[in-house]
Amino acid sequence: MDKEARPNWESPLQFVLACVSYAVGLGNVWRFPYLCQKHGGGGFLIPYLLMLILEGVPLFYLELAIGQKMRLGSIGAWTSISPYLGGLGLASVVASLYLCLYYNVINAWSFWYLFNSFQSTLPWAVCPTNANRTGYVEECEAATSTQYFFYRETLNISPSIEASGGVHTGQLLCFLLAWAMTYLFIVRGVKSTGKVVYFTAIFPYVVLFIYLIRGFTLHGAINGVKYMVTPKMEELANPTTWINAATQIFFSLGLGFGSLIAFASYNQYNNNFERQAIIVSVVNSGTSVFASLVTFSIYGFKATINFENCLERSRILLMNTFNLAEDSISISNVSDWIEKLNATYPLEFADIDGRLDNCSLERELDTAVEGTGLAFIVYSEAIKNMPLSQLWSVLYFIMLLLLGMGSMLGNIMAIVTPLRDFKVFSCMSTELLNGLVCLFCVLLGLGFTTPPGNYWVTIFNDYGATFSLLFIVLIEVVTVSYIYGIKRFEKDIEDMIGHRPNWYWKIMWVFVSPALLIGLFIFYIINYILGGVPTYQAWNKEVGKAEVTQYPLFGQVFIILLLVSSVCCVPLAALYVYCKKTRQGSGVERRRTVSTVSA
Repeated sequence: MDKEARPNWESPLQFVLACVSYAVGLGNVWRFPYLCQKHGGGGFLIPYLLMLILEGVPLFYLELAIGQKMRLGSIGAWTSISPYLGGLGLASVVASLYLCLYYNVINAWSFWYLFNSFQSTLPWAVCPTNANRTGYVEECEAATSTQYFFYRETLNISPSIEASGGVHTGQLLCFLLAWAMTYLFIVRGVKSTGKVVYFTAIFPYVVLFIYLIRGFTLHGAINGVKYMVTPKMEELANPTTWINAATQIFFSLGLGFGSLIAFASYNQYNNNFERQAIIVSVVNSGTSVFASLVTFSIYGFKATINFENCLERSRILLMNTFNLAEDSISISNVSDWIEKLNATYPLEFADIDGRLDNCSLERELDTAVEGTGLAFIVYSEAIKNMPLSQLWSVLYFIMLLLLGMGSMLGNIMAIVTPLRDFKVFSCMSTELLNGLVCLFCVLLGLGFTTPPGNYWVTIFNDYGATFSLLFIVLIEVVTVSYIYGIKRFEKDIEDMIGHRPNWYWKIMWVFVSPALLIGLFIFYIINYILGGVPTYQAWNKEVGKAEVTQYPLFGQVFIILLLVSSVCCVPLAALYVYCKKTRQGSGVERRRTVSTVSA
């Protein structure tokens, strides 16, 4: 495609909002709060912000610069730098494809919860009755109503990844709806996306702000906020804390997928992407902290409710066992009464000691949950206890849906933009090409709506775009710094924005960022090797909880294929170009020989 005929964003604001909508996704809501909780609350912000400066912003800047300079998708951009690097862009497309295949399944879950929120009683608030109407469903009684609704009603989950079953009709319809909405958002390419991002980028902040106000007014919310802001500085001595901070920055900004290169390729040539890289990176990290305040206020509410319910059960048990007056024991003095009764009536107390729960607010707050468990179970459990729970449920799942859809726009653009740079696809209309890509992803993603589908979502999420992205971005920064040349790259930037990057950017690109990426890369390999057989959480309906289970042999083989498939694109594409050039050179030499003999 002729670069001059390439469409552009209508304004720099559209580009910034597109980047924000893409970068600010579900990970900001369900991954960062979990890491804060796991690694010392406010103390985690120290390594997180340091990694933002050393790794996140410089690499974000680099990808925007490449896209804006080359005005091509990832494959075309890296091929322009060197024909041997076309596989680097292809690896990004493969990683984005893996993400697209399962990401809309999560959006389908959001649709499912959203539609079920329009009921007089939220369906996850109470357990359903059994077939005989003599009690509750056993699986729900063994678990909780929110767990039952997610695992049974939403997923209809199988007991293991080896089981089979037909598609969940409700999930299938929501999955198709998610893809239909995605297609409508990108139907006319950057023209459609540029208008959609005003809503997908801004509205989630409106909901988060509303939730922040509501969260801070909830009973016990302050307990969660105190837990978050109280630093446990000893966690800074833990290497895992720093590794998790670096990987969170890396994946939260969406580096390596080719989405940022694709977005930047639609910029005006002289657009000031340096300022935009800093703005988007800071907004993304600020959103993570902002979302954590909301999440920890919800955590505090949920933990306080669970703690008080535990105390109430103990209060009732003590009153019934020792025939105490109703008003003699309150929640505030249950602990004192336990000590008193244990000292006064040791034999009677020994009979009920095993039935008394060990109630602890700190332990409730220490229970770290991430991913779907936080987004669809913990939040749902908190929402059901709020007044006007239906309203808060609708707002929350609309926000979750828009965060997911905003990220999907970038992932699809990372696939469509490089394809459109090829002559064979450039003759197609934008609507047709985008429609074919969406249809292809729909057909490959149908398996995620089956009973074992959630286990496959976990595989793709854990292994489809982790190892490969570290490899891709490492090759990117090494290529720019040492193959393309940092001085040449400086001149390109000066040509676009009017000045060269300062010493900070150059030090990061040439030394610091490559060193950090190599460290992460080695850590990931060692961690995978030493980790033994990969495991997953299999739902056991008999006991009502997820249990750690080893992947079967076919699952382990599939994981290895996911890990190496996109990485292999780089050496294989380089080998193909080398063989092609060698063959062409031999052909030229043969023609010269024939001409000489004929003479």
